[in-house]
Amino acid sequence: MESAPHDVPTAAQLVAAVRDFLQSDVLPAVDGRVRFHARVAINVLGMVEREITLGPEQAREHAARLAALGMADDAELAAAIREGRIEDDHALVTALEQAVRAKLAVANPAYPQD
Repeated sequence: MESAPHDVPTAAQLVAAVRDFLQSDVLPAVDGRVRFHARVAINVLGMVEREITLGPEQAREHAARLAALGMADDAELAAAIREGRIEDDHALVTALEQAVRAKLAVANPAYPQD
């Protein structure tokens, strides 16, 4: 991932460092409500990290899927679905499935991919 105009550490590296600190130093030292919130913060930072890393390619792939359906963006796709203007149901289902899989790869990569 290109970081220009910024040098290292990259945003992903900074997020990873904070996540690692929470996981290795903070989480073992706390309990109860603070431990729960530390776990939530660790999960959130993991999602941010994955979105930074995977997001640009996912956005390109999503745009290509939309273009293949003749759509400029998600709003146009939603309108076409509401109005019944999509003729190739298989292409639509495939595009939507791939979009959901991309979101799951960021939100919960442990979710089954098959």
